[in-house]
Amino acid sequence: MTQEGLIVEGPVIKVGDKIDTDIIIPARYLVYTDPAILAQHVMEPLDPEFHKKASRGVVLVAGRAFGMGSSREQAAIALKAAGVRAVLAESFARIFYRNAINNGLPVLVVPGISREVSDGDYVVVNVGTGEVIVNNGAKVLRARPITGMALEILRSGGLLEYLKRQGSPH
Repeated sequence: MTQEGLIVEGPVIKVGDKIDTDIIIPARYLVYTDPAILAQHVMEPLDPEFHKKASRGVVLVAGRAFGMGSSREQAAIALKAAGVRAVLAESFARIFYRNAINNGLPVLVVPGISREVSDGDYVVVNVGTGEVIVNNGAKVLRARPITGMALEILRSGGLLEYLKRQGSPH
């Protein structure tokens, strides 16, 4: 199977280093399970209007250690529900990275991205090859591609949908 075929694109919203899960979705909202409610509060400590900006469909660009902190699955769910199509960062906390993939949110490690991409730039990302095209080819960056089962999980929209397609009884 080819690694091509999962293309994500949108305008960039840029954040910094060490964005922890309490910034992504503050703990006081973890009582909610509805992704639409979580989406309204995503990134609230950084920008109370983030959910409105993200609702048009955006690519979040971050520095190092995105998603550090508690292992709350709601962080990835809230980002995706708010309209974040992918997160591109210098590095990710391991648990957040896997939670994102399991919830159908592409997350790619892109060395140097925080220096190369600005707020408002437009990016086109090929998740399977790792190619990141910035502003219609003004720059082309290389991410670590997502391949194998992780790519299939993303193509399915998340782990539960992937398992349904596999005929799993779970």
